[in-house]
Amino acid sequence: GAARDQGLVDRAVSRGVGGAERADATYTRPTIGAPAARSDAAVIGFLAFIGVLMAYGIDAALPAYDELGADFDLDDRGVSPAIVGTPYFVGAAIGQLGFGVAADRFGRRSTLLVGFAVYGLAAVGSAVADELWLLLGARFMWGIGAAAPSVLRFAIARDLYEGDRLARVISTFSAVFLLGPIFVPFAGEAIVAVGSWRTVFVVAVPPAAIAMVWTSAFGETLAPKHRRPLQVAPIVEGFRAVVRTRVTRWVVVSQVFIAGSFFIWLGSAQPIIDVVYDRDDQFTIFFGLSGAGMALALLFNNRLIDRFGTRRMVRLASTGFVTVTAIGLIVTLATDGTPSFALWFGWAILANACSMVIGPMSASLALEPMEDKAGTASALLGVAQFGLGALLAAVVDAQVGSTVTPMLVGSLVYGLISLAALLVALAALSESELSHSAAGSEARPSGARPPGLASSAARLDT
Repeated sequence: GAARDQGLVDRAVSRGVGGAERADATYTRPTIGAPAARSDAAVIGFLAFIGVLMAYGIDAALPAYDELGADFDLDDRGVSPAIVGTPYFVGAAIGQLGFGVAADRFGRRSTLLVGFAVYGLAAVGSAVADELWLLLGARFMWGIGAAAPSVLRFAIARDLYEGDRLARVISTFSAVFLLGPIFVPFAGEAIVAVGSWRTVFVVAVPPAAIAMVWTSAFGETLAPKHRRPLQVAPIVEGFRAVVRTRVTRWVVVSQVFIAGSFFIWLGSAQPIIDVVYDRDDQFTIFFGLSGAGMALALLFNNRLIDRFGTRRMVRLASTGFVTVTAIGLIVTLATDGTPSFALWFGWAILANACSMVIGPMSASLALEPMEDKAGTASALLGVAQFGLGALLAAVVDAQVGSTVTPMLVGSLVYGLISLAALLVALAALSESELSHSAAGSEARPSGARPPGLASSAARLDT
């Protein structure tokens, strides 16, 4: 009896992958076209690879900005080469809404295949563009295609895992994904050295083709019973459900502001390293070192999640970000806005590490209640981070000049707001569990055994 039931729960929690029992200890028939089971390594490798495709569209283009500026006379137009990245980000933000909703209706596999097809075609279009408006339009469509893997890697993880294990898997594939920003800029430099900016864009096509083949082999992860009709009313209801869920709503708010602080780094790191510290020729190296620090933080955080749980660790990471940034701002003000490069970059390493580990844990908390709406919830989370987070960062980036003070001030303000929203979300989660626990106790006859061993297993992130 009890021992057998507990064994079922333990086995369900230990598996947590497609085709096996989920953590609620109920058997779900494998989705058509999906393998009977997937190892954690296979899942993490797949989700990390499709995430790197999005990073390539951003990071590989950075070393090509000088050539792009010359070929399209951007200086004479009074336009920064960074304009080439803007439509990509906009497309990636807008596209997540469409792909998230489509994935909840048609499944993850077919939606990803469409996204990768758009990705590859738009990369070719970008490479052959001979007018600036054509290039920007193709880059926008490239971002649309990149939105599919960006949003669906989280939805796929939610299909297969839950609780602390979901947080660990997201953290791990995010760490592997960060190998992209570390090495892709160097790859871009090498490609430009032997070719041109057009070659950089064409090189994106073979990985997109590989991703399509891998997606077909990986199979579907969304159970048929969880597919939602592609009608206006159910779609609107899905968005309403996400917004009405207090935990998800406040985690999204938190993520908007922590993403804003991270985008400040992405937007201002290069001009600060160039103008404030006169180290422009070393930007790629330091950018890569920052990515390595974030990857190591994510991998180390997995062990801490095992020991302390997702909620405690996300609270500590958010508090750590605010603390480190407050100390960094004090040092910055004491040095008239220009601390030594070692102090500033040391702050950036620690702050970026904290913000990076917050993301996967927050995503797991936001998606946990959204089993049948994971695509929609992932889309809203992605749009909020890319769209609103980028706008928040742009406000601060415009203030960066000859000091690093605006970066530190903006990061601290956004970090404080993010922490406050996260604490509200965690409080709502605790209240919800207490309410369910009280309702369950009132409904049970005296002396009855507590129901739902598996329900407890599904909430191991306490």
